Amino acid sequence: MKNSKEKLTRDLVILEQMAEEMPSYLMSDTLFWPMMKGDMPRLTLGGYLMRQYRLLALADLLDEGERTRLETAVAQFEEAIDEHVVRVEQKAHQELHTRLRQWGEHLKDFQNSKSISAANYSADVEVRAIIAALVNWLQTAPYQLDPKISPQIRRLDTNLRRHWRSGAFVWPDEWMPAYPQDGYWWLYGQFK
Repeated sequence: MKNSKEKLTRDLVILEQMAEEMPSYLMSDTLFWPMMKGDMPRLTLGGYLMRQYRLLALADLLDEGERTRLETAVAQFEEAIDEHVVRVEQKAHQELHTRLRQWGEHLKDFQNSKSISAANYSADVEVRAIIAALVNWLQTAPYQLDPKISPQIRRLDTNLRRHWRSGAFVWPDEWMPAYPQDGYWWLYGQFK
C-alpha cells in the first residue's frame, strides 16, 4: 500500500489531468469520462471535488512546488466551470444519484458477505467520500442541492450504522485532519 504522501502526490497528478479535461467533460453527455492519459480513474465532477477537498485540506503535507501545481489546477477548474453553473449542477446531481445507488450496492454486498476486509472497505468508502464532496459543493451558492438527496443519504447512513463498529481511521492517519470523525464517522471503524 502506498504511503499517504505518495497517495497525495498521485491525487495531485489526477487532479491536474481532471482540471485539464474538465471543459471537454462538461460539454459532453458522458458521466464517467475516460481521461486521455493512461492509468487514470475516469473523470467525474465528484472525483475531482473529493481530491480537491483532500488536497486543499492537507496542503501542508505538500511541498511548495506541489502547492503551486494545486493552485494552478484549482484555478483551471474554476475557469472551466465559471460560465456553466446549470451544466455543472446537472452533472453533479446526475453523479450524485449514480453514487448513491453505487454506495447502496456496496452496503448490500457488505451485508451479504461473511467477511469484509479493511482494505476492501477503505477502497469502497471512497464512493461515500465522493457523495460528501458533491453534497458540500451543491450546498454552496450558486448551486442548490436537490432536497430529495438528504433523506436518501440518511437512509443509507442509518443502514450502515446498524452494521458499524467504531474504530481506527481507515485511510492514512495523516489524512485525519481533513476528515474529522464527527462529520466523517464512516471513515472511523469497520463494517461488522
